[in-house]
This record gives sequence, C-alpha cells and structure tokens, in this order.
Amino acid sequence: MIHRSERLAVPPVPMIIVGIVSVQGGAALAKGLFPALGPVGTVGLRIGLSAAILLAAFRPRLGRLTAAQWRAVVPYGLVLGIMNLVFYCSLARIPLGLAVTLEFIGPLGVAVFGSRRAIDVVWGLLAAAGVLLITPWTGGSVDPLGVAFALGAGACWAAYILLGGHVSRTVPGTAAVSAGMLVAAAAIVPISAGLHGFAHLTPKLFAAGLGVALLSSVIPYTLEMFALGALPARTFGILMSLEPAVGALVGLVALKEILAPAQWLAVALVCAASAGSALASRTPAPAREMESTGGWTAG
Repeated sequence: MIHRSERLAVPPVPMIIVGIVSVQGGAALAKGLFPALGPVGTVGLRIGLSAAILLAAFRPRLGRLTAAQWRAVVPYGLVLGIMNLVFYCSLARIPLGLAVTLEFIGPLGVAVFGSRRAIDVVWGLLAAAGVLLITPWTGGSVDPLGVAFALGAGACWAAYILLGGHVSRTVPGTAAVSAGMLVAAAAIVPISAGLHGFAHLTPKLFAAGLGVALLSSVIPYTLEMFALGALPARTFGILMSLEPAVGALVGLVALKEILAPAQWLAVALVCAASAGSALASRTPAPAREMESTGGWTAG
C-alpha cells in the first residue's frame, strides 16, 4: 500500500513533468486502440482497469464510507466517467494537442471565474483567443463535433474540480479517487459492453489497455502524491500549464498529427493563460490538488 508520507529520492518537478508526459502518452496509446475498440470500448477498458489497479494499490476501506460520503462520491465519479468518455470521443475526431487545449478551458475557467482580480480577465480573454483559433468557423479543417466533445470534456473537468473540492473535505485520502474511479467504471463499462466495445478485444489489446490505464491514471497519480507535498501550489499550477503543449508534441511524435501554425498559436495562448493565472494565484494547495487529480484522470 502506498502512503503519502513516503518520499522518493527524486525532485518533485521532474515527477510532475514525467506525470504530464505519462498522461499524454496514455492518450496517444489509447487513440491507437480506436480502430479495433472504438473510443467507447477504449474508455471502458481504460476506466475498468484503472479502477481495479487503484483499488488493489491503495486498498481503500470503501465499506466504511458513510451514506453521506457516498452521496459526495457518486456524482464525482459519474462526472469523471463522462469526462473521459467525451474526451475520447473528441480524440477520435481531432488531434490530441487540440483536444487537450480545448479541454483545458475547463479548469482554467474555474480559476478565472472564481477570481475577483482584474488580471484574470486578461487570462480569460487570452484563452478565449486560443479557442477561437481552433474553432471550425475560422476556415480550418477541424471537425466541429470533435471540438464540441473536447469543450464538453472541459465542462465536465470544471464540474469535476468543483465536486472534487467537496469530496476532498468528505472522504479521506486515496479512498476518494479510488471510490470515484469505481463509480466511473460502474457507469461506463456497461455502456462500453452494451455498445459492443469489447467485441474485438484480444489479449494484445487488453495488454495495451492496461498500459493506457497505467500511463493515464496510476503512474501520474502516484507521482503526484509524492510531489505535491514538496511543491508550492503556484509552481504546480505553472507546470500543469504545459499539458496542452506536451499533448501537441506527443501527438506530433507518436501519432504524426501535424498542427497548423494558427493551431500551435492557440496551444501557446492557452498555456500562457493557464501559467499566468497560476503565477498570480493565491489558491491554497488542497484546491490545486483536486484540480490536478482531474488533470490526470482526464487524459
């Protein structure tokens, strides 16, 4: 069992960077499964395996959760499942870098709209400019439904952060994310099975799905647990701002997805808006921690 009090002899910044690369690598690997399993089958396999691994690794005592705690966990887990489902549907239609950039509007929106500082209006406008550069009506070839799915994933991410804040105050430690992933699996896996998402599942594809679960959830979440205690919230937020850029680079290298110059500019604008918001943020570490948990599980 992993305890948060343990510490690895690795600096926290590399841990977070490795976690970000792991999440985007998991998304790229997942996209490679779409021809055989489709996005719905892939997300069901990923969430089901993630839940099993988290329960085995952390061994939370879910039987001790009260009815009030489950009332907090269930909507949190449902939003987690829907967030990943619509994100994978966006990946099936648009490049990884664009999907991550559009999805990132969710947590950035929570930070901007939850603030009363004038400077955050600037970050919001900067991010909006980035989104406008991606949208189909600018004359590009981006799939409009893929854009809608990615923005829907961002909205779910925002809801996940807000619900996660309540869960973090109600359910202790690793039990929250383990129980949330279990609820997500209970909701999404039957949908995937009902839509025949596992009809072409083979041992090789199952092993690849296990890799997606490890890269997208287990490895980055574990690294985050160790790193957060040694990182200021502001530093963590700035590092997380790299995620759209890393997604674009992973998409370029692993999936040969070439973005147009305007799309690279959109990625840069959203990264800059997120980094600026984090740099000026006075948000305490626990709130950032819940935000980051959404980050790992959404990729």
